[in-house]
Amino acid sequence: MRTSFRVVVAIAVTALAFAHAAAGQTGPSLATAQGAYNRLKASATPDGELKRELDNIDHALSEAIRLGRTGEARRLLAKGTALVSGRPWTDESDFAASIVLRADRLFVDPARPFTLRIEQIYAPTLGLSSPLAARLTLRRLVRSTQPVAGQAQVGETVRDLGSFEGVPRDLRESPYVTDLDLGSLPDGRYVVVAELSENGHAVAARGLAIEVRKNLDARLQKLEVGAGGASELAHALRADLVYPADYIRRANRGLIDSGDFDLEKELLDAEATLDALNRRHDPFVGRTGDFKRHYLMPESGEIMPYHLYVPTSCGGKKACPLVVALHGNGANEDSFFLGEGRQLPVAAEDHGFIVVAPLGYRVDAGYGRTSPTASKDLVLARRRELSEADVLHVIDLVRRDYRVDEDRVYLFGHSMGAAGAWYLGAKYPERWAALACFSGLGVPSSVERMRQVGQFVVHGDADAVVAVEESRAMVVEMKRLGVDHRYIEVRGGDHYNVVEPYVAEAFVFFDRHKRKARGSGLTAQDQTVWRAPL
Repeated sequence: MRTSFRVVVAIAVTALAFAHAAAGQTGPSLATAQGAYNRLKASATPDGELKRELDNIDHALSEAIRLGRTGEARRLLAKGTALVSGRPWTDESDFAASIVLRADRLFVDPARPFTLRIEQIYAPTLGLSSPLAARLTLRRLVRSTQPVAGQAQVGETVRDLGSFEGVPRDLRESPYVTDLDLGSLPDGRYVVVAELSENGHAVAARGLAIEVRKNLDARLQKLEVGAGGASELAHALRADLVYPADYIRRANRGLIDSGDFDLEKELLDAEATLDALNRRHDPFVGRTGDFKRHYLMPESGEIMPYHLYVPTSCGGKKACPLVVALHGNGANEDSFFLGEGRQLPVAAEDHGFIVVAPLGYRVDAGYGRTSPTASKDLVLARRRELSEADVLHVIDLVRRDYRVDEDRVYLFGHSMGAAGAWYLGAKYPERWAALACFSGLGVPSSVERMRQVGQFVVHGDADAVVAVEESRAMVVEMKRLGVDHRYIEVRGGDHYNVVEPYVAEAFVFFDRHKRKARGSGLTAQDQTVWRAPL
């Protein structure tokens, strides 16, 4: 007996919220989806028969990734997610997971028709005896206030887009394509939901997030024309002007997740830059406060964003210390200014530090770090290389535009960013004065290479995403080697709530540390602190 239509739709809507409802053409990247699955699995702590089944899935998943079988990898991730969430994995759920929605555009100017395709990414086990029917609706996309970037909820239906008969059973061979009229739709974020049925029985429901913005094409065209000027100033501002168009092109092609891209803000920022260009004024010279910049990354040919906070004391000739802030998996260059690290700009102003947050090429690329059990996939390896390169490029760009005290450059990271800070700290120990690592994991054997780098470490003992033992192992090695460090273990602290309360203390730690020459003497400062619950 097949599941009722209402239940299938509810499950699909829940899955949208979990797996980045604002994602791109095929959902979140494989690495992001795998990371979300691993976090869910870690928080559930499965055992017994469930653990054995999940172990088998993990083995098959590694093999599918190694062989480049992306569709099969996504099927295995969907199956593992269902099982660890307490839901049965049936032929119907296998079929539902095989369905994806793709479109010609995710950022939509409603003056043009919107083309939607219903496709399959693998051959499901469910046998169908009749063609399918599809009902398409448009629903509101409601952003979440949760600390994990990209989470969202599907809201009420705002438009019925129609019902369609004769949808092919094999959507790999024959995707179903239809043009939809979104004219007169108010600007905003929406989800196109496709509900598939066979002879009245629900078999799948899937959604694709889009953003509708009137006059979008004309606004992008104006920016690109302005960026095409031959002047030296136009060349200097080109990346800032064309970033919205570049991002939209990549998202529309399924190369990146659309994520938390704030389209209207990015357009307004670029238009303000164009206005300055037309007045022959560079709006970024000596600029202070909270703002973003962009540059063309030579290795990838893509425009990369980075977010800056420059205190009022650092806009002139004064040499200022620099903090490089590395976000966690699924977050982006804006997250530390909006989410768990929003005290960073406050501390930067108080202490006179420039703070810069790179994207790291992709939201999940890891800043170059890999693990001994990581996939040998060359595409993933390339992403990690580009992620590391992005961080180093951004540091050089800040040094180009501001006077940076080269003896006071620091890494500040949360979760994946903390792991990245430990990786980059060990790979380039001569560059850093100190690190601050929150809720991270590292390789204890790497501590030897960064003995001269001060370490500020915070971890909650109730962290269900990255076990506190990961930081403890790093701290044990720091103690053994006499590394100047401070460790704060927060009783009851989880993966996220240990960041904001200790940002100011991290900057106090930074204030005490300058870059040491290699081979200089070290004074061990064993400052291990256990804090009460937050």
